[in-house]
Amino acid sequence: MSDADEARPSWTFFTSHARVLSVIARDPQARVRDIAAVCLLTERAVQGILADLEDGGYLIRERSGRRNTYRIVPGTEVRHPADRGRAVADALDLPVAEHSGAPDAADVDTDPSGTRAP
Repeated sequence: MSDADEARPSWTFFTSHARVLSVIARDPQARVRDIAAVCLLTERAVQGILADLEDGGYLIRERSGRRNTYRIVPGTEVRHPADRGRAVADALDLPVAEHSGAPDAADVDTDPSGTRAP
């Protein structure tokens, strides 16, 4: 283990559920294997998280041939009482398509420094 690894705190800011939602927001057709690799989780853990999110009404899984396509349900709220009334998409700054024709985060121009252009 390197000194950098030892200096890191033992906790993370986002939960595994939030990480999985974030990956799905960027790629609704991501495979479980790919989500697991990005989130540093096992495929089995990702399957359980996807089931939790679907059962909780945060995610809709649709079959497209041999693959799944995931859709984050717009307007779902964060579950913790301290955050009551706050939308998951807003809390995690997720691009959630609501079929409004509005651009999502991937459609917003950025300048070379990586900040969003006005």
